[in-house]
Amino acid sequence: MAIEEAKRVAGFDFRQWRPFTVHLLTASGAFWAFMAIIAAAERHWVDMFAWLGLALFVDGIDGPLARRVDIKRRLPNWSGDMLDAIIDYSTYVLIPAFALYQSGMIGRPLSFVAAALIVITSAVYYADTRMKTKDNFFRGFPVTWNMVVFTLFAATPNEWMAFLFVVLCAATTFLPIKFLHPVRVVRLRALNLTILGLWCVFGVIALLFAFDSPIWVRAGILLSAIYLFSIGAVLQLLDRLRGRSAEQEFYE
Repeated sequence: MAIEEAKRVAGFDFRQWRPFTVHLLTASGAFWAFMAIIAAAERHWVDMFAWLGLALFVDGIDGPLARRVDIKRRLPNWSGDMLDAIIDYSTYVLIPAFALYQSGMIGRPLSFVAAALIVITSAVYYADTRMKTKDNFFRGFPVTWNMVVFTLFAATPNEWMAFLFVVLCAATTFLPIKFLHPVRVVRLRALNLTILGLWCVFGVIALLFAFDSPIWVRAGILLSAIYLFSIGAVLQLLDRLRGRSAEQEFYE
């Protein structure tokens, strides 16, 4: 009886331990984030992005696993969405912003401005309940600063180009522009996943070269990143040209 009472007080049915492992998988991202912070503080950029890559992999698989086990119904007292958002803000936003500052890629006066733009606009974005459109695109730049900063490390633009691109991303966070979710968007899914896969392959090669990559690797990362960044807006523009209204796009 004491054991049953402890279970009741804790509000947790131990028969649900199997679906709870999905939450533990998601929570592991917090440790990968911690390891990435250590690497960034020591300017070990390859290690940092490797840890962030592992966190990104976990973030990519935990959602489908959660839906497969119907975790919201089986564990209603535990919010996977909240857990995911906390970890995502660390791995997608705070650590990349710190890395951009710590690297010196953008000069010190501009680096503070860039970091402020990244962390503040991203925090507001996470509070926006209109984050997703009906067709599973993101509404506004989806604060994937881990991918943006990685691309900047790989492409090595000058400090003003890097800064201006940060400003562009921060500004589009609040604009009604579609950005791709490469897994959940149905349109061109095969092509989108292929381009994402190529970006990942080129990214791994760049890490193996410690960012001293051949030109074809840098070109591959840059071109695939441009596609992933812009394809949502391109499809949105084509829809507009075909007469589909903005209201239909976002709220139908």
